[in-house]
Amino acid sequence: MDIGDSVIEVSELRRRYGPEGDKGFEAVRGVSFTVARGELFALLGTNGAGKTSTVELLEGLARPSGGRVRVLGHDPFEERSAVRPRVGVMLQEGGFPSDLTVTETVRMWAGCTTGARPVGEALGLVGLVGRGDVRIKQLSGGERRRLDLALALLGRPEVLFLDEPTTGLDPEARHTTWELVRRLREEGTTVLLTTHYLEEAEALADRVAIMREGRIVTSGAPGEVIGAYPARIRFAMPVGWFVGDLPPLAELGVVRHEETGGRIELQTRELQRTLTGLLVWAREQGIELEGLDARTASLEEAFLAIAGAGPDAGAGMSAGAATAAAGAGARRGE
Repeated sequence: MDIGDSVIEVSELRRRYGPEGDKGFEAVRGVSFTVARGELFALLGTNGAGKTSTVELLEGLARPSGGRVRVLGHDPFEERSAVRPRVGVMLQEGGFPSDLTVTETVRMWAGCTTGARPVGEALGLVGLVGRGDVRIKQLSGGERRRLDLALALLGRPEVLFLDEPTTGLDPEARHTTWELVRRLREEGTTVLLTTHYLEEAEALADRVAIMREGRIVTSGAPGEVIGAYPARIRFAMPVGWFVGDLPPLAELGVVRHEETGGRIELQTRELQRTLTGLLVWAREQGIELEGLDARTASLEEAFLAIAGAGPDAGAGMSAGAATAAAGAGARRGE
């Protein structure tokens, strides 16, 4: 993948619904980020965080209340004719005429698309070649999502907006879609993804940004965001042994521990050091740590800690600066 110049530039972007004051609502509150050419950028957040409101501004579906947005060097709202032919959009719901067949729908859409792919090629990308004669109303929810993706790819877009692209897909179809998205990215397509599947963002994204209450509270590569949160080691001690029998936890690099129902959990920012010390100690004592499980934090854990923080927690933080908030989340047991 060749990541080059920025193709999406967002600066202090705002979107307000209704009048100023208490009678209105500001859904996007000063959001700033860039997306480089050939990059896959995931915008994450709980329902109501401002993701969809932000993406609609990038797609040119509404005028910002404040700030600046550029897609491929153009204002997507004021210069829509310059942007739209170079962009693919997959909305959360397609809303196609239910009595048309799959082929008829793609052919109709292709007639409105500059430089459209052949119908068979578009359906082949998403595994719907054998469903061309089926009416839209007879498709499963997952098949409709694949059709939505086929239509978003019709014009060979330089920039692709994917809004919850794998909702309703079974695990096999989800992973097939992931492979298609990876291939598009490797071919140079810039992708902006919103998803509630945190494993999807972790598997696909070069960078992620997590929104809360209209603001981006942390951003960075998935590994950077996850790295701000401690790894966990869980196990049960043999009968007659207790957490107090372990070597000094601080010397093992443990930052927090708890014991629940006979199982011990150690949290550490130095997983290899802590796990090595623990296993060496167990060998020297001649005991077995039952149900031993060691793993780094996941993007889901980081997301839940941020989403459950206070209204302004982490506002404007980079991934590296999120460590303090992560520790607070760990103390709350999040």
